[in-house]
Amino acid sequence: MNFSLTVQTKIDDWKIAKEAEDLGYHAVWFPDTQMVWSDCYATMALAAQATTKLRIGTGVAIPGTRIAPVTAHSIATINQLAPGRTFLGIGTGHTAMRVMGQNPMPLKEFAEYLKVLRALLRGDEVDYTYRGKTKNIAFIHEGMGFRNTDDPVPIYVAANGPKALALAGEYGDGLISAMGENPEMLAFNLGMARQGAEAAGRTLGDDYYTSSITNAIVLRPGEKLTDDRVIEATGAWVVAMIHFVYEIYQYTKNEEMIPEFMHGVWEEYCDHVGKMELPPNKRFRQIHDGHCTYYPPEERRFVTPEMIEGSHMVGTVDELVDQVRKAESGGLREISLLPPIQHLRETMRDFNEVMRKL
Repeated sequence: MNFSLTVQTKIDDWKIAKEAEDLGYHAVWFPDTQMVWSDCYATMALAAQATTKLRIGTGVAIPGTRIAPVTAHSIATINQLAPGRTFLGIGTGHTAMRVMGQNPMPLKEFAEYLKVLRALLRGDEVDYTYRGKTKNIAFIHEGMGFRNTDDPVPIYVAANGPKALALAGEYGDGLISAMGENPEMLAFNLGMARQGAEAAGRTLGDDYYTSSITNAIVLRPGEKLTDDRVIEATGAWVVAMIHFVYEIYQYTKNEEMIPEFMHGVWEEYCDHVGKMELPPNKRFRQIHDGHCTYYPPEERRFVTPEMIEGSHMVGTVDELVDQVRKAESGGLREISLLPPIQHLRETMRDFNEVMRKL
């Protein structure tokens, strides 16, 4: 099992990458969300210069805010600085789009985007359509150090729904899913990815990479899930999960997609949204306040033991070791932790105790 961090992309805290490398973490994922954090490619460039072994990539890149040739050139530029240890995580777009009141990229467009990315990152030419005009494009001035397409840049597709999972199998070198450390969920996700691969004439081999984005809390002796330290270390991820589910529910109106662990707070949270200060046409900004960085004080009440247990890996060092081994036996290759910004280093050090026992 590999372990990584997904961080709040902060341009003046690129040094977190070196700290993670020194602690033995495998990778750092830098999210691409323009209304929330710093630019991911600028931050990765600094992190690449400060590290020698750490894998560096987007967690995840957003197609709706950058055209495919730009994303390909940006990650290939990072690959010039960190050859062979650069990866591209990419998804249709959650916060980056929703915090502007826009929807994620439709899957048909996403499929075309992934096709163009794969070709360009291999150094190939590809037909690309822009504003209704289709032309055959390819990078020029190759081999002069502007980009690196000689060392492969694997594409890891972020997906949870069946159709997106099929695209992960068709175009991806790997899959990243929220809470994919659950073996049953991972089995379902991989099954959908394999169907997508088979429909495209691909076969997913043993090297198909699986990652889970989650968070973990290492409990200290006598500590309870209602203790302040636990709430502070878990609250940002808890409320980010409920924000995500709320947005999906508003789009689908499918109550079956609301996780059981959210049932106890769901109605209260919906009432909370209805009473937000911003009017409905601007409310998308307030819904995502604190996204994976902190929790708004008025949302502390949603950080319940059930919500923590449902959204986190929770336990003592030995209990977390057992959870990791179970996830690994189910086929998971990487666990990526996304703690709140004020507890990032504490969580990184605490979970290192788990890593040392494996």
